[in-house]
Amino acid sequence: MEQTPDQTPPSALNRRSFVGAAGLAGLGLLGASRAQAAPTPASTDSVLFEVPMSADGQYELPPLPYAYDALEPSIDAETMRLHHDIHFKGYMDGLNKALAKLKEQRAEEDFPEVSYWQNQLSFNGAGYNLHTVFFQNMAPAGSTKLSSSLKKTIADHFGGFENFKSQFSAVAKRVQGSGWGLLGYQSFGKKLVVLQAEKHQNLTQWGVVPILALDVWEHAYYLKYQNRRGEYVDKWWDVVNWDNVAERTEAAMKIS
Repeated sequence: MEQTPDQTPPSALNRRSFVGAAGLAGLGLLGASRAQAAPTPASTDSVLFEVPMSADGQYELPPLPYAYDALEPSIDAETMRLHHDIHFKGYMDGLNKALAKLKEQRAEEDFPEVSYWQNQLSFNGAGYNLHTVFFQNMAPAGSTKLSSSLKKTIADHFGGFENFKSQFSAVAKRVQGSGWGLLGYQSFGKKLVVLQAEKHQNLTQWGVVPILALDVWEHAYYLKYQNRRGEYVDKWWDVVNWDNVAERTEAAMKIS
């Protein structure tokens, strides 16, 4: 039976850089947001690359930065509870297990089912990363505002903010099966790009830092919207945390 994870107080968390985890740098999805809101970030890494970890190096569950019902009516409280406490935790557990199994196999210099565990590392590592970004990318409706600076930055890369929004929405609505709509920074081309991901890790690009992530797996919306994914995507724009998106965009664009 699934259990609700223990919500460790942020002050007790030992934060380490996400980029330091073996194998995750190759996912092409680097850039987990901080586990809790904080004042002006001290560095790019503090915005993009840190997640909570235990003293023994296990990934932990970043606490939800708002109440379960804070995003209603766009996202209902029960969906938020199940999504964060059960689904998100499942990816965290899978990531920790894959890393542990690969560590055991290295110690024994024997690699049975290595392809399976590498697949689990990619799937669960990308899922843990994107869910960290996803929950930080949202805030109660009306609590943040799209700044003129961010709007201009996005417009410069997409020919207009509404052009970006239309493309992002279309991408998210047309994911085949389970996956994500993503805004990311392509560091090698110095461009903001919209990507479509199947599962968590397919159809993405290496070297792209996720800035804005929209989960369109059915577990993200089915209790409220059933098969009406398009309605969910449209309502999601009401709870985008534009302060978080601006912070992540600024930090990502500093990466050379």
